[in-house]
Amino acid sequence: MKIAVCDDEKETRNMFAEKLRKMFPEAELLLYRSGEELLLSDAGPDIVLLDIQMPGYNGMETARRLRSRNREIIIIFVTALDNYVFEAFDVGAFHYLVKPFHDEKFEEVLRNAVKQFEERKSLELADRKKEVPDLVITAGGKHISVHPEDIVYAEVFDRKIVIHTMDSDIEYYGKMKELERKAGEEFYRPHRAYLVNFNYIRKYDATTIYLKKGQALMAKQNYREFVKSYLKFNQRKGQRQKE
Repeated sequence: MKIAVCDDEKETRNMFAEKLRKMFPEAELLLYRSGEELLLSDAGPDIVLLDIQMPGYNGMETARRLRSRNREIIIIFVTALDNYVFEAFDVGAFHYLVKPFHDEKFEEVLRNAVKQFEERKSLELADRKKEVPDLVITAGGKHISVHPEDIVYAEVFDRKIVIHTMDSDIEYYGKMKELERKAGEEFYRPHRAYLVNFNYIRKYDATTIYLKKGQALMAKQNYREFVKSYLKFNQRKGQRQKE
């Protein structure tokens, strides 16, 4: 989840950033000094805290342009002005916070916004699961159905394949190449012993991919192609959010 703060005052940006880091330590925070800077960024925030009075594009114009790109983005106006509240409805704002306000109100609004974001993502995930067939794996004499979306990564260990989901690990005898073929385009094989799901990547470097659960090795010769594939994945993901 990406949360952006767009305000021309540095102190205000830093103040909101401090509050958000305490509330949502796992979120990626993006700070912008102007509407133009936000619009030129390709970071694609999920939630935006937006001031109205800014040089250049004001908050309303910035919001209109953001909304034209992404129907799902959650816009929260945070301003000292109360005379734009009706315009805020026109751009589909989630909330309109008028300064000064209590911390309790700020936290309530942000938690509700995050709740809406998570509920929307859950629905999108459920719809996508309907489109992709489950993998049927035979492990310990049992047939186990695993959906590709639930796989964080897979690795070869002691001549077996171990599939790691967020809440379980499944071992079975099989071929990584076959799993790679069935898993689909949201997976990448950065090393002969690993297959990773792009959706669960937290960060990476030339030797290691760090996932929301565990990590995978990166073969040096695969790094450049991995970066290209991951960028394409993010582009596809961004395009789906706009549709």
